[in-house]
Amino acid sequence: MRLRGKRGAKELLAEQTDLVVLEPEQLKGKWSEAFGNDRPIYVELGMGKGQFISKMSLKYPDINFIGVDMYDELIARGCEKARLFREEAGMQEASNLRLVRANVEFLEQIFAEGELERVYLNFSDPWPKKKHARRRLTHSRLVEKYRYALSNTGEIHFKTDSETLFEFSLNSFAEMGLQMRNISLNLHRDGINEEHVMTEYEEKFMGKGMNIHRVEVLVGDQAYKQYRSSLPHNEPYASR
Repeated sequence: MRLRGKRGAKELLAEQTDLVVLEPEQLKGKWSEAFGNDRPIYVELGMGKGQFISKMSLKYPDINFIGVDMYDELIARGCEKARLFREEAGMQEASNLRLVRANVEFLEQIFAEGELERVYLNFSDPWPKKKHARRRLTHSRLVEKYRYALSNTGEIHFKTDSETLFEFSLNSFAEMGLQMRNISLNLHRDGINEEHVMTEYEEKFMGKGMNIHRVEVLVGDQAYKQYRSSLPHNEPYASR
């Protein structure tokens, strides 16, 4: 199933009905039915070549994973990796993984309110020019879309190599009144954490000695309450 360039990508995707979803709008509110279970659903928006989402689906078989990207070529590359990783692990089916061709702008047409448990944003395009700020995946207008799709225990996990995008994102989350935790300016300072599955970009940037920034954002009210209850009792409780 090796691809050379973009030729044949669209035709190849149409054949991968067990793994690829080309018309995700038809599954809005029905993703649990599509997976055949009611396990939590985690989504990576802008999955690139799919290494992260594929490895996560292998590492956590009791969670359903969806990788989203808008380009046929990247979805096709994701198919390659998903099947290769499973072959290496001695597995045949990718029952807890789906790769979706879609634009993040239309997220509400793909997922019903509260249908997701977690959103991953990994090394998103920083859109460095100020005039393009609204295109950043951590801009409030897009975060509101994630907020709609996430459940009461929902979270956003964000990683980037861009210091300016990370600063912008922290401010964006704060201005929306969202609780943040596990903020890191250098995720791998003390060596690679085995709990963190790395993306292709992350491996590349780590090889260059670049810092990886990461934060977890609590979106759902129940996620926030659980976090506050886990803090020492002498810390004041702040209402949202």
